[in-house]
Amino acid sequence: MKHLWSKTTLALALGAIASHSLAGGFAINEQSVSAMGTSFAGRSSAADDATTVFGNPAGMSRLKREQVSAGAALIYAKTDIDDARSFPGIGSNDGDMVPLVAAPMGYYVKPLDDNWTFGLGMYVPFGLITDYESGFQGRYFADRSEVRVITLQPTLSYRFNDQLSVGFGPTINRIDGELTSAALNRATPGSNDGKVKVKGDDTALGYNIGVLYQITPQTRAGLTYHSMVDYKLEGDTQINGTGFGPFNGREFDASLKLKTPESVDFSVTHELNADWTLYAGSTWTRWSRLEAIVVENEGVPAPLTQTLSPIREEQNWHDTWSHAIGAAYKLNPQWVLRAGLAIDQSPANNQDRSPRIPTNDRKAISFGAAWSPSDEVTVDLAYSYLQEDDAKIDEVSPTKGAYSSTFKNSAHGLGAQLTYRF
Repeated sequence: MKHLWSKTTLALALGAIASHSLAGGFAINEQSVSAMGTSFAGRSSAADDATTVFGNPAGMSRLKREQVSAGAALIYAKTDIDDARSFPGIGSNDGDMVPLVAAPMGYYVKPLDDNWTFGLGMYVPFGLITDYESGFQGRYFADRSEVRVITLQPTLSYRFNDQLSVGFGPTINRIDGELTSAALNRATPGSNDGKVKVKGDDTALGYNIGVLYQITPQTRAGLTYHSMVDYKLEGDTQINGTGFGPFNGREFDASLKLKTPESVDFSVTHELNADWTLYAGSTWTRWSRLEAIVVENEGVPAPLTQTLSPIREEQNWHDTWSHAIGAAYKLNPQWVLRAGLAIDQSPANNQDRSPRIPTNDRKAISFGAAWSPSDEVTVDLAYSYLQEDDAKIDEVSPTKGAYSSTFKNSAHGLGAQLTYRF
């Protein structure tokens, strides 16, 4: 048992798509397929359908009919791993550790009178899933991570006049996940690995607030604030492996404090003429809240304290900006075509980046279409392609060995959404 060591972390699993979603860190952008078609430019100012419950609650005041929007985005990620070196130098580097996954969304909006509008939204704001092959060289730093954050948001908006509207919605956020890492057997490195599995969940409150202002009949601006959410996940840490001796199969109560970051989104929508609409937007996210991950385990016996009490991993993330521009062209009364371009900073720094979230700065190009066969129905489709800068990993630990490599990440996103107006 004294030769089997591992430091693992629940937190980097906390956060089911993120390392290759169309957003930075472990945030997910895919809360609206209609916005996806313009790379989410104009997200807080477009207010074209019920997905504005997330994009900008104040935008509900523009929707004059009761309506429902529902859909999902599929993410297919591809990773190539080059220049891999490790201690122990045993294992593979297949890459492509993110399976095909989906981010669902659903919204309902109902005008109550000329000023008040009610809305309800369900969406996925954060998530992460990575699942490496069993013999991955970097398995002592990352094996499998899977976490989901699902949010329910009841919302009200108020229209002061033809120019100004505001909106507010509390958010009920459920987070749960599971993380596993291999444990290095120092006596026979690369063989007889143990395994550490951490699970946890929590429910916490936050809020979204937005302002929408019609500057001119053709131009409007929106500002949306998504609050920080403060979680305390509680669950257990389970250890398995003959190297843990008499403690093999034991479970310990575990807890983790985690704050998902607040963000501010500002965008402008300009109707150039009857056919063309232009969008531009920027989002600031306070990722600097993630300085370190600390998992506390209770009742850990003395021989395991170095391994499990506490589990700590430095992150030192920094605040980020993302920027996007887009356009929509009304081909005819039934069809609208969209396109957009986005750039997104990564919050990770080169020193602390790990194979848990091997991400770097990225660019994305998107295309979309909206088909309205009647006044009641609109079908939105969108496709996005994301390309990241090379992400270099260089990890060294006295308890896990060493692992270095270069990750080359890209992803395809495909979304579909149906809006029905009553």
